[in-house]
Amino acid sequence: MTRAVRVRIVGLVHGVSFRASMVRLAADAGVHGWVRNLPDGSVEAFLEGDDMMVQRVIDWAKLGPPRARVDRVDVKAASPRNHRDFRIHG
Repeated sequence: MTRAVRVRIVGLVHGVSFRASMVRLAADAGVHGWVRNLPDGSVEAFLEGDDMMVQRVIDWAKLGPPRARVDRVDVKAASPRNHRDFRIHG
């Protein structure tokens, strides 16, 4: 089943390769969408794909790459947008 979500990751997530790491993981999992830094220091992502693979990326986001400190991950359902890849946005 296909799932689309918007995710906001709060904590020490800028300057720790969070976006680049998410791009690699999402691409490997076949998840499409984008990830970007927000001005408030959080990271936002749009994830779309197989439900289990989207959940895999969400679960990884709760930990992040080694230098990150994730305090909170907010997940909201979204409408599919039919992205064809996963990339850093903005």
